[in-house]
Amino acid sequence: MMGGDAAVRALVERFYDLMELEPEFERLRAVHGNTLESAREKLFLFLSGWLGGPPLYTDRYGHPMLRARHLPFAIGTIERDQWMACMKRAMQEVEVPAELRRHLEGAFFKTADWMRNQPG
Repeated sequence: MMGGDAAVRALVERFYDLMELEPEFERLRAVHGNTLESAREKLFLFLSGWLGGPPLYTDRYGHPMLRARHLPFAIGTIERDQWMACMKRAMQEVEVPAELRRHLEGAFFKTADWMRNQPG
């Protein structure tokens, strides 16, 4: 869907670069701990399979169990909205085609909203 590993990797790298550098994503960044290395790799592996490529995440870690794996982290509306804003910007900056971007935004929002485990 995205154009292969290089395109998925570029999206993930830009997403986490924005999270690391932009003050508007400060709350989201704080959820991730000291380093983003593991998060970068895991999102790339997950998106590879989720976007129609090889199931790299599942091959390495088993079923994603996204909600269960995110329960230890405080995720509320602010974190969800920052995650979405960061991903939307990353998709635009790496030039994901507009039609695919609109489709992915809807799918990403459903998932990001489902991750919320804090009120508000």
